[in-house]
Amino acid sequence: MRLLAFALSGLLVGSFLTVAITRLPAGERVGRGRSRCPRCGAVILARDNIPVVSWLLLRGRCRSCGEPISPEYPIIEALTAALFLGAAAVFEPLELAIGAAAFLGVMTAVTFIDARHKIVPNRIIYPSLVAFGVAIGVGDLLGERVDALRALIGMVAYAGPLLLIALIVPGGMGMGDVKLAALIGLALGSIGLEYVAVAAGVGIISGGLGAVTAVTILRYGRKQQIPFGPFLAGGAVVATLLGPQIADLYLRMTGLS
Repeated sequence: MRLLAFALSGLLVGSFLTVAITRLPAGERVGRGRSRCPRCGAVILARDNIPVVSWLLLRGRCRSCGEPISPEYPIIEALTAALFLGAAAVFEPLELAIGAAAFLGVMTAVTFIDARHKIVPNRIIYPSLVAFGVAIGVGDLLGERVDALRALIGMVAYAGPLLLIALIVPGGMGMGDVKLAALIGLALGSIGLEYVAVAAGVGIISGGLGAVTAVTILRYGRKQQIPFGPFLAGGAVVATLLGPQIADLYLRMTGLS
């Protein structure tokens, strides 16, 4: 029942994220009115707004005008449900599972927005920093399995070097990526610094490989911007679900354990 509840909640949150991902970069309010077809302007009916199911029943088209509906919508909904399910399976304490699910939802939104628009929106990062900071502080005071000091260390350890790169190397790192790293370090550091280390390792290495691929295979020019946020967010997702296992494997492979 717990896994089912998280999966269903993930579908609903994923449906909300599709709206946020579309409206936030355009400067629109997420709660501004009901969703409409971008072509004919028809209001999306409740029966046509069931996560994943409605898209499949409508065969990916608007009921009113037949305009194709991007498969990105059911993908985000299904992905969010899978991540929520993963959070419920990995973290036994309910409060940690809920916090991890919320964090993974934020990472999903950042990934799709940065990949599409090459921005990491402050309207997501700032409220998330405040919300997770307050939750971690309160949880620490109540004796929950989070540590506020460790969260601050994780935030500084991850965001600090990226901030130096952003200040020293022109165009080397966007400030949005620095803020995203601060959020990742804060949230994951609260449950263990090994989570932050894995997030940084996976995010930075995959980002480097992605940049090399873009230049050598996709023929990106020097002036073409490669969004780094999806790699940082992807590293955070991997660390959230598999952080201790990857850290332990690395230590055993290097003979440090």
